[in-house]
Amino acid sequence: MSKPDAAAARWLPVPFAAGSAGSALPTLGLLAVTAVWGSTFFLIRDLMVYLPAPDFLAVRFAVAAGALLPFGMRAVRRLGRTAIGHGLVLGLIYGVAQVLQTEGLGYVSASVSGFITGMYVVFTPLLAALLLRARLAFGAWIAVVLAVMGLALLTLRGFAFGPGEALTLAAAGLYAVHIVCLGAWSTQRDAFGLSIVQMGVIALVCAVSALPGGIAVPRSTGDWLSLLYMALAAGAFALIVQTWAQAHLSATRAAVIMCAEPVWAALFAVLLGGERLTYATMAGGGLILAAMYISELTARGRSPADSADGEPDRDQDIDPVRT
Repeated sequence: MSKPDAAAARWLPVPFAAGSAGSALPTLGLLAVTAVWGSTFFLIRDLMVYLPAPDFLAVRFAVAAGALLPFGMRAVRRLGRTAIGHGLVLGLIYGVAQVLQTEGLGYVSASVSGFITGMYVVFTPLLAALLLRARLAFGAWIAVVLAVMGLALLTLRGFAFGPGEALTLAAAGLYAVHIVCLGAWSTQRDAFGLSIVQMGVIALVCAVSALPGGIAVPRSTGDWLSLLYMALAAGAFALIVQTWAQAHLSATRAAVIMCAEPVWAALFAVLLGGERLTYATMAGGGLILAAMYISELTARGRSPADSADGEPDRDQDIDPVRT
């Protein structure tokens, strides 16, 4: 597991300076984010009954960016050119992923969308191994096979693979790229400013995707309240917490923690969204959760010379994406 860099550790409180105790607060923060994300799936489906996905995203992230901007200009000015460039790339990746995931949600149920999105927990170590030229452990391959089996149970109808599943799976791949790059580039000092830049680019990407047909807005007070919740809690707050937490946690460790999102999504979809929990959904979700668990066990089984996911220790000031 990566630890805060040495400069940051000098002023952090002792319990959060290094080691397993130092990961407690980032871990809890990411778990809170997954609960917020998971609660939005059925809300998005309700809004998309009449609000096109690009329009929903454009309004949502415009509100989120507008809420952050007045508080973040100083943090953005403190960023160097390299960090701003990183924020632009991260925002572009995340923005496209949001468009694909939300479009896919128009074809699949909230629970299925949540579980497919959770595939980033498998993609992340694969991408980290590829970018870092690290050997992928045998246990990680087992996790991949189990995840694919679970995905088949959740999404395949006969031998067909629908457009909604394909869009959501592509979004999961982009989320994995975002997690790996964010883990490499985020620092405690730049986390807030990096979040602002990302949010601005995400809002721009979503606005561009919505412009051709004009941008519609929610019709009722209840829909506006739902959108504000998704913009402020699941958008602005979530991105800030994720960016800050990944300054302390390795990419794969962060992905494993965030795999709780589809579990929350299924729970909220059943309890509040009126969806039925089928045997196929339980079996498929169980296999994917097993894959996530094995992925974590494999990471913990690495030798002390390696980090938990095959990534270099960030205390060594190595940028894994550029090595």
